[in-house]
Amino acid sequence: MDSSKYIFVLLCLTTTQSKTPIVSAKRHNVLFLVIDDFRPALGCYDYPKVISPNIDQLASHSVLFENAHVQQAVCAPSRTSFLTSRRPDTTRLYDFGSYWRTHAGNFTSLPQHFKENGYFTYSIGKVFHPGESSNHNDDYPLSWSKPSYHPSTQAYKMAKVCPDADGKRHMNLLCPVDVSTQPEGSLPDIQSSEHAVVMLKEFQADSSEQPFFLAVGFHKPHLPFKFPKDFLKLYPLEEIDLAPNPFKPIGLPDVAFSPYHRLRIRHDFELLNVSFPYGHVPDTFQKRIRQHYYSSVSYTDSRVGIVLNQLEDSGFANNTIIVLLGDHGWSLGEHAEWCKNENFEVVTRIPLMVHMPGMTDINLTNEKKFPFQDVLKSGSSQRHKIERGPRSTALVEAVDVFPTLAELAGLKVLPTCPLDTLKVDFCTEGASLSKLMMKSAQETYNKEEQFLYNDMSGDNEDWKDAVFSQYPRPSVHPQWSSDLPDLKDIKIMGYTMRTRHHRYTEWVAFNPATFQADFNSVYARELYLRDSDPLEVYNVGNLPMYEDLVMKMRKKLIAGWREALPK
Repeated sequence: MDSSKYIFVLLCLTTTQSKTPIVSAKRHNVLFLVIDDFRPALGCYDYPKVISPNIDQLASHSVLFENAHVQQAVCAPSRTSFLTSRRPDTTRLYDFGSYWRTHAGNFTSLPQHFKENGYFTYSIGKVFHPGESSNHNDDYPLSWSKPSYHPSTQAYKMAKVCPDADGKRHMNLLCPVDVSTQPEGSLPDIQSSEHAVVMLKEFQADSSEQPFFLAVGFHKPHLPFKFPKDFLKLYPLEEIDLAPNPFKPIGLPDVAFSPYHRLRIRHDFELLNVSFPYGHVPDTFQKRIRQHYYSSVSYTDSRVGIVLNQLEDSGFANNTIIVLLGDHGWSLGEHAEWCKNENFEVVTRIPLMVHMPGMTDINLTNEKKFPFQDVLKSGSSQRHKIERGPRSTALVEAVDVFPTLAELAGLKVLPTCPLDTLKVDFCTEGASLSKLMMKSAQETYNKEEQFLYNDMSGDNEDWKDAVFSQYPRPSVHPQWSSDLPDLKDIKIMGYTMRTRHHRYTEWVAFNPATFQADFNSVYARELYLRDSDPLEVYNVGNLPMYEDLVMKMRKKLIAGWREALPK
């Protein structure tokens, strides 16, 4: 038996026979990578059009979760949720306007837990959502050992810096650029990745051997789609398809629709004169949006690759836990939608992968794990081979990440939050993914040792049977503020539940003063039969033949996440 396999088995035995956390003699570092507006449009998620060799490379050495979901599909609520392992109804953040510690409870954050256990914690780029929702300081000093780094060029996200056909610069949606002509001659994710490289070199030179928790947040593919123009060459427009379900779903209630106002304020989109809220976006422009989103993903992939390459060059690849996730997905014309701000699968589902040295990367050679892959040199005609690592098809949630990292790092494991969750600082409304990770890795690398898991007949055994998300609305019919209503204006909350076979959503009355939903006051229902309708095209929630199923799903939705947890 080779040594890497021996380490893996030892970890399995230690964890399955006792409650002892997974930990080595020397504590693991953590690299936490968060990507904005990031749907699983990656080669490793079987999305062949997108060129993402660096993230695919990470996935081959990680457990990739194929069915991961956020708790609200907008930046600040989602990030606050997974960084505290509490759901939006607990953080009481549905918009950008409050700080959880003063508005809800003094909940321990993920980086805070590591900081309090001796880690040097540092944030680069967009990790917490900046502004009021993180106390205008990214929750420093509670979460971070030193003030966060934010790229100076992010100040130009609403500036007229995008070259257009008229020879002028505008505040466009589609914004491929010559970086040298941009303010400060750079872009936010270039600055952030360069700063991450500097920090990794500093960690390498540090003789204290203090473990680090380094969080790096990438802004793209968040709009505007501003990226070095060479990445656009990877995606010829004639090779871009429209979304496979480009129309408003049959039976979709008005309250469920997002009018994507964030696109409508951009100059190039305004010129299309698309009527509000259901006007058709011209097909050619639809393809250009998709083309620019894919280009943004490849650009971000390259910046992720630079950070991972430096992690390895600095000697940390074999003792660093790596997490990569999106803060929510993004619609690219599916359901005639073009943003996030919804409850469909395409916006709640995210890429999520976890790399644990000695568990998820056993079959290694002496070659580097994370050599930088430069797609601009190889070109789109030389698409890379995608190596498949361990995978899990279990339903998982972003709130599961915090307890997972705590367990993998050997820190105090978070207990499940009690009913009176607001009064408890240290607890989770998720569950650790470590058991799923070990099972997936064992199935991939150690098939002869299946006896270790003979009590688990499938990926979904002894695990959640549903995951939950939600989204607020100010009114039944779409209005300009439907996508991002202020707390005081929220009148309706859409609660959605994804099971193995269904998605069920209920839009109910909501009181923003008491943070209470009234499930006796139902505005609309949605039910999608995902086995036969994986694109969520037909809402059958109002058909008499599904009345019994609707009542069953409703009961489960109201019971909530606690009843769905592993028993």
